[in-house]
Amino acid sequence: MKDRRRWNPTNRWFRSGLWRCALPVFLCCVIASTLTFSTFRLFGVSFRPVLASTWQTPALSAISVDGPVFPQFSDTPPLHIKQAIAFPDQLLLFLEHPSPISNQENNLRCLYFPPSSNQSNLQLHPISFSDLIVRCPVPPRGFSVSISNSPVQVPAIHPRPWDHLSYASLLDTDNTTLVFAKGLNLRPARLSDPSRYGCVFGWDFSKQKYLLSTNAVSVAQEIIRCKTPLSVLNRLHTAKKPPLVSVNVKGRGGFTLPSIAHPEILGRGRRKEYKMCVCTMLRNQAKFLKEWIIYHARIGVEKWFIYDNNSDDNIEQVIESMSGSPNYNITHRLWPWVKTQEAGFAHCAVHARDSCEWVGFLDVDEFLFFPADVTLLDVLQNYSSRPSVGELRTACHSFGPSGLKTAPEDGVTVGYTCRMGAPERHKSIIRPEALNPSLITIVHHFHLKEGKTFVDVDRGTMVINHYKYQVWEVFKEKFYRRVATYVADWQDEENVGSKDRAPGLGTKAVEPPDWSSRFCEVHDTGLRDWVLRVFTDSNTRQLPWYLKQGI
Repeated sequence: MKDRRRWNPTNRWFRSGLWRCALPVFLCCVIASTLTFSTFRLFGVSFRPVLASTWQTPALSAISVDGPVFPQFSDTPPLHIKQAIAFPDQLLLFLEHPSPISNQENNLRCLYFPPSSNQSNLQLHPISFSDLIVRCPVPPRGFSVSISNSPVQVPAIHPRPWDHLSYASLLDTDNTTLVFAKGLNLRPARLSDPSRYGCVFGWDFSKQKYLLSTNAVSVAQEIIRCKTPLSVLNRLHTAKKPPLVSVNVKGRGGFTLPSIAHPEILGRGRRKEYKMCVCTMLRNQAKFLKEWIIYHARIGVEKWFIYDNNSDDNIEQVIESMSGSPNYNITHRLWPWVKTQEAGFAHCAVHARDSCEWVGFLDVDEFLFFPADVTLLDVLQNYSSRPSVGELRTACHSFGPSGLKTAPEDGVTVGYTCRMGAPERHKSIIRPEALNPSLITIVHHFHLKEGKTFVDVDRGTMVINHYKYQVWEVFKEKFYRRVATYVADWQDEENVGSKDRAPGLGTKAVEPPDWSSRFCEVHDTGLRDWVLRVFTDSNTRQLPWYLKQGI
């Protein structure tokens, strides 16, 4: 019978005795590897090789990766810096996943690496942090940045400047893509020539030959609307992560902006769920937010879109404490981009279009008030029957400190009762679908589609109480930075006579001796009286937002 055993090269190897020759070679390789990747001492000097990382992902293709890679020692998702953006006064590090670093304040450090160096020669405490954002002091020019949350450290990356960047994007319901970008320096309230611009799409911007380009449909201010490539549309709903998109300036001297913008897909609801919604952009207004939301919920607002312009006053806690109630439907969106109020309002209008019939654009110190015996619903129903009306413009009465030296404990609606005689400007309530596709906004009003018009609401029917000139400790915060794109900061020697500024203050946050008595021409207690009658608790005699009870 033939031998049916299969040929085994291993048996033959051992029978030949060759393994005796190979064994010393194998042992030498193991010893050499151990020495190579271990700390060893030569001529009295200790060495440890540094492994350079070539790691990069499509999500970070707009950010150069450099610096050391450190081990991760955590059972939670590893710390990973998704984006790093350098603002004028701080550096924002956006984390890929929520992290428990907020519970380890003493361990967290911002690390700074000089150019072409793997060693951090500067470590600073963060300004503030949450589970998704770390705010660090501004790094020296050219430095890369990382964070250390002992024992965990992460790769260092080079920050991108805030003012030369495609920072947000939306896929609109007509399958066009909206890109929000800084660095084009377009004029306010005017359409630009779309033939000079286009959009660039790709999952990895480092691979130029795989990028897709389309033409712009409209260009205005900081918003570029482009056609979306069919291949991108087909992949958006199946890809794990949408592509990056940016803006390309064509012609001589043209360029493509760096990007951290991934198109956000908008929902398509079957009906308008809310009659009245409100959009606001704020920074460090947590202590005033409860009064503003509770009041407007009572008069008929059903949905709030809060665009948080880099607050660090625990506003998340206030929103979380209110979100448990069915009366307060709040969407909180981080919007840290500097001087982008117009773009933020346009972004909000597009988001709200699917679910809101009317959308108001108000600041947290602005309150809708109805002097006559009408309600917000009465006003909206009156104009809802007129399809040509796309915007309701409402006059603003500006209130002063009303003789107060400290912030009123009962809130602004009760504390401030003296105002200027003539209204200053107006704010708008719009039908989102009536907006011009360019989405041009001048903060106080939008450009409308052809055939749509605006109405100036009679001041005897609806007005806005704008608690603009509050006690000095509150008012002085306006000197920090103005959020509107085309409005000069108050510390700048530019447009000092602008109506946006407080008359007679100049550029320094120095309290005038008569501040508490300024801006008082008409004593107006209409809203105060209504608030006290409707909101005062019959047992405690206090208002629901009473400041002494905390926020």
